[in-house]
Amino acid sequence: MNDVKEGQVEETAEAVAEAPAEPALKLVPSRQFPNWLGDQRASLAFTTYQAGKVFFIGLQADGRLSIHERSFPRCMGMCVAGPRSETLWLSSLYQLWRFENAIEPGDVYEGYDRLYVPQLAYTTGDIDIHDITVDSNSRVVFVNTLFGCLSTVSETHSFTPLWKPDFVTKLAAEDRCHLNGLATEGAKPRYVTAISQSNITDGWRDRRHDGGVVVDVATNEIVVSGLSMPHSPRMHDGRLWLLNSGTGYFGSVDVETGEFEPLTFCPGYLRGLVFVDHFAVVGLSKPRRDGNFSGLALDDNLVKFDAEARCGLMVIDLKTGDIVHWLRIEGLITELYDVVALPGVIRPMALGLRTDEIRRTLSVDEEGTLFPH
Repeated sequence: MNDVKEGQVEETAEAVAEAPAEPALKLVPSRQFPNWLGDQRASLAFTTYQAGKVFFIGLQADGRLSIHERSFPRCMGMCVAGPRSETLWLSSLYQLWRFENAIEPGDVYEGYDRLYVPQLAYTTGDIDIHDITVDSNSRVVFVNTLFGCLSTVSETHSFTPLWKPDFVTKLAAEDRCHLNGLATEGAKPRYVTAISQSNITDGWRDRRHDGGVVVDVATNEIVVSGLSMPHSPRMHDGRLWLLNSGTGYFGSVDVETGEFEPLTFCPGYLRGLVFVDHFAVVGLSKPRRDGNFSGLALDDNLVKFDAEARCGLMVIDLKTGDIVHWLRIEGLITELYDVVALPGVIRPMALGLRTDEIRRTLSVDEEGTLFPH
């Protein structure tokens, strides 16, 4: 990476970032990963709260990877909205950010076809926002993990609660069940994942192995139980998919029988899931050897498959379950949280808050009327 503090990286098969006194950071794609992005006419973005970075992965004009990064402390959940992927939501340590594209259709900025500018930030406090969506009323809805509920922003308070599972009896800043994932259906919140049904402070940590559940938001019923630290539920082609993170398996849920049907084992702790056509893109983290990631079935499964845990992105063909492409991350970053697709976007970038570039990037809205008739 030419500039690890803020900005862009351009390499061919391997993008390398080096920072003084830190391990080298390498983003190494599989041989056909750039071609796959080009075929799909899409780009990707992912977050790492560990490093406080959001990365944008696209293509340069010559087909080489374009890798652009910005710094936001403890960035986690992401959401893309608008018919042209114009709006991007991003959670950080104590704020929820809304970015807007500043490039007109058909224009480019220094070779980029999307320039996401941080236009608005809601100060929520450190409520540990995980998954984010925008509902059918254009309202941002997010998983408020600290309080164990779904929430939206408030103009006067940290947040406005919208829904909580029945097994959580009160709103309290106690992270009782570790509510984390959110799936929408018809642009409405439909399913959530939680690591447990605990109703005491920090109780979820005692149920990491098999306490995970999927809850139907519409009915408040438990759809699936017995999961291990599930994350990232998503609806695609009428099916509910999720990451059974404590086991390393990506798969789908039969909501009628309440069964999780594994499709693909991935060598890492899974978080972050998005679909591009008939492909799933999943995020992998290396499990910490102490604390919440240790002692899970994932450890045994890595031994079973004679595999080392990886950090990065994997592209899975839903027709076969095969991992067909990947982007491996090596060095100082070992944990990811979310990944999103930017359909129709070839080479995205964003402005951060640490350089003067944000002072000099100006755009003008359509001219208004002082006294509308």
